[in-house]
Amino acid sequence: MVQMAQLIDAAVNQDPDGLVVSIPDADALGPAIKRAVDAGIPVISMNSGSDVSHKLGARLHVGQSEFDAGKVAGEKLAEMGGKKAICVNQEVGNVSLDQRCAGFTKGFGKEVKVLPTTNDPTEVESKVRAALESDKDVNVVLSLNASLVGEPAVKAAQALGRTDVLISTFDLSAGFLKDIAAGKAAFSIDQQQYLQGYLPVAFLALNAQYGLMPGGDVPSGPNLVMKDTASKVIELSAKGIR
Repeated sequence: MVQMAQLIDAAVNQDPDGLVVSIPDADALGPAIKRAVDAGIPVISMNSGSDVSHKLGARLHVGQSEFDAGKVAGEKLAEMGGKKAICVNQEVGNVSLDQRCAGFTKGFGKEVKVLPTTNDPTEVESKVRAALESDKDVNVVLSLNASLVGEPAVKAAQALGRTDVLISTFDLSAGFLKDIAAGKAAFSIDQQQYLQGYLPVAFLALNAQYGLMPGGDVPSGPNLVMKDTASKVIELSAKGIR
């Protein structure tokens, strides 16, 4: 976060026509962002920071509400027959990830346990497997990262023969999309990160040229990628576009 704040300050010193920032930690990055705003530089936030963006002076935010996206996932998994769930959080304390689990718990409306792990896929697979073995009533697993958590979670369920477990994840990976297409996983929650990077640049260019700017935040997600659409976006996901 210190280095990121320094990069924002360095950008402000170049007096750009616009600045795009992500805000994973408002306390650490807020002062640098406010300096940009005070210098008259139009700022658009993307991905993280929807809840603090306007307080810091950003014109708008492009991204998804993590809480609302989790809520949508919870509602869908309950609708699909979910009874008891675990939310696998590989970085407890990361505000965005905590919000995802909180929203999921709200939308699911049934028992949810947060399972803390690290970013190590081997550890994730082991912990998810242990959770599924210790409680046969758990039939829903929500992952907060497709490659680091989602794919290992699928491996854990498959190793136990638990074909009844509904596994979903935030974001996309080619491997997890293949699992969805094969019926091993339920769905991915796509926040369309490519749009999150592309639209702010387009907006700031239009603002610099013509003074045009959308009148409010732009929700880039959530979009649920289900079995019927997963195979269509595997190649694009591998390229980092989806």
